[in-house]
Amino acid sequence: MNDRRVGASYAPVRFAPFAFVVVFVSALASAALAEPIESASRSTLGYVTSEGRVESASRSTLGYVTSEGRVENASRSTLGYVTSEGRVESASRSTLGYILPDGRVENASRSTLGYILPDGRVESASRSTIGYARGVRREWVAIVYFFGFFGLVR
Repeated sequence: MNDRRVGASYAPVRFAPFAFVVVFVSALASAALAEPIESASRSTLGYVTSEGRVESASRSTLGYVTSEGRVENASRSTLGYVTSEGRVESASRSTLGYILPDGRVENASRSTLGYILPDGRVESASRSTIGYARGVRREWVAIVYFFGFFGLVR
């Protein structure tokens, strides 16, 4: 009977390393699913997770892009929208610009703001590299680099 009590008191200690490993692996998996948003000099400006959460370089949440195309700040207030046709809209639904299938990004007047290349490079209208966002959806790259949502790129 005494042996059972001793064994029972050690049971949580035996499972503690396992619990730590599960938490650690979960944290690594979450971090691994985030793709970096980088400047032209390759410094990390922030991250975008596969679920559309936008994070600062220090990993604090700045906002979200929902599966319906709504762009939200960290408090979940609507900042704007990205339609399935590639139109970028403000919170009041006025058109800010367009994301074209070829990677070109235009403002509301249809002037080219820049380009998002298949390799993740982001270029200005004059074709100079302004950043990198490999593995991030084109729409999400455009709202960060060209439409100023989340304040990562100035």
